[in-house]
Amino acid sequence: MASLAIAGIAYLLAVREFFAAQKFEAKLPWRVVVIGLVLAAVWHGEFLRLPPGADDDIHRYVWDGRLQRLGYNPYLVVPSDPLVKDLHTPETRSLNNPDLPSPYPPGAELFFRAVTAIRESVFALKIAFVICELAIVILLLDVLRSRRQGAHLILAFAWNPLLAIEVAGSGHIDIVVALLLLVSAAALVRRWRTIAAVTLGLGIAVKFLPIVLLPLYWKRVRIRDAALAALVMFLLYVPFLNHGRIATGSLSTYVQSFRFNGPVFAALHQVAPAQLLAGLAVLVGLAMASWFRRSQPEWSPEQFAWPMAASLFCAPVVFPWYLLSLLPFLMSASTLLIVIWTVSIGLTYVQWHLRTLGQPWGTLPGWIMLLEYGCVAVAAAIFLRRRSRKPPAPKT
Repeated sequence: MASLAIAGIAYLLAVREFFAAQKFEAKLPWRVVVIGLVLAAVWHGEFLRLPPGADDDIHRYVWDGRLQRLGYNPYLVVPSDPLVKDLHTPETRSLNNPDLPSPYPPGAELFFRAVTAIRESVFALKIAFVICELAIVILLLDVLRSRRQGAHLILAFAWNPLLAIEVAGSGHIDIVVALLLLVSAAALVRRWRTIAAVTLGLGIAVKFLPIVLLPLYWKRVRIRDAALAALVMFLLYVPFLNHGRIATGSLSTYVQSFRFNGPVFAALHQVAPAQLLAGLAVLVGLAMASWFRRSQPEWSPEQFAWPMAASLFCAPVVFPWYLLSLLPFLMSASTLLIVIWTVSIGLTYVQWHLRTLGQPWGTLPGWIMLLEYGCVAVAAAIFLRRRSRKPPAPKT
């Protein structure tokens, strides 16, 4: 936690300099960018060598990929079932929530199958996720160039502590979502409408969160593009159909029972059912995306970041790695509050530390949530105060 605090503070100070340079339309020398990326690669390499942390889902990924290659449906098979004990390997015996079938959408499942077909191991999946991260860096550099922004902003992505911990360290599928969304966003800029629609559909098929971005595609893609994306999503479900019905695994159990770091959901759950509040979280994201679509005709990165952040803020579960999907779009000072959240959410790792001490998994300590969201709230208050003090622009 001490190392993470130092890394987070250093990262925020660096981001302040990057955004300040952007404000004055300055561009840092390329050698700064190269050295920065080399440093990021070094500490990613260190995390890549380590076994996954206590916050891992990656053993479940290996299990799901293995099941598919053996001809089983991961939405129907319960890992702890004695009938399938011989299907386990030393790595899959330690997967989390063994009493539940898989909750992951079909795009994620097919990704697990593809990687484990090459090599069935935790390390192979971590390598695949790091390759996705490298692809984001390359594509993001091209996006920054096309928008005539300084290449140094790539370090606002590459230096985020969540990347090293949750991609190279623990390995989470959310980085695949981030890559697909960035491809879709880049395609929108170039008016490659079919690619933009299909990659958004693939992103939703990996994790459901990007569904809140649908309003941003209104009148930016054609109806046939949207229909093709919907068809691709349906075809991804075909291998997992159970007697003609779409199986969802433990998704409903996740919504009903899983709770972590969701302050809005926790406050409202006293008066409303979980399904309604989960729907509300989606509606909040859709509403924000609709507002961006109406108020900002031209695409900008924060249009992708804010709707997903708003939806997560109202969700029942907000694990640190869920914010990975937002990282490629935090490229301006207008997203600084989200940047701060990506650092302050590191406080929640205390929950896993408490579990290693023998304490049962339960509600996150209140002081952790107060610090995590309090940092964001204080920063928001400071920004609003500074904005209110600015003199009005002179009339022409």
